Amino acid sequence: MRGGLWLLLILALGGLFWWGMQRDPRELPSVLAQERRPAPDFALPLLPPYRAAWGETFRLADHLGKKPVVINFWASWCYPACYEEAPVLEAFWRRHRDQVLFVGVNFQDKELEALRFIAQFGLTFPQVYDPRGRVGVDYGVRGVPETFFIDREGRVLARHAGAVDEATLARYLEEALR
Repeated sequence: MRGGLWLLLILALGGLFWWGMQRDPRELPSVLAQERRPAPDFALPLLPPYRAAWGETFRLADHLGKKPVVINFWASWCYPACYEEAPVLEAFWRRHRDQVLFVGVNFQDKELEALRFIAQFGLTFPQVYDPRGRVGVDYGVRGVPETFFIDREGRVLARHAGAVDEATLARYLEEALR
């Protein structure tokens, strides 16, 4: 009898684990986006290459209400997705920087590795450093990369899990600019 209960428990836990592994993280909803909640504010240190232009600390609230904001959570250890999307984000930023602000949040990474990644892709939009992932928790980040689109009023429009492409960036920017 006891052996049967243990077997049943193991099978139930195994089934739950299997079910969880079948779920696509891109399909997991974001409460922030579903309810168009205000974007959680944060103040994080900028990585050294951005301090001359942006200061020592980047505070999101200082930039809301002016233009839409795209927040991209990434890490140097996030291969291949972060490596695929970095050039797309940079190209889009260079073309649309007068319409939208991009902010990279380096998530649970080592600063030296983050700086190598930034140099490799020539990223010019501001990058902040969040080694403990505190801001990611506030946004409900489940893994990197994840990108959040924030409208002019400071409300979260959408969350995109996985490497973001140019069509997705264009679609959300169009929505944010309405």
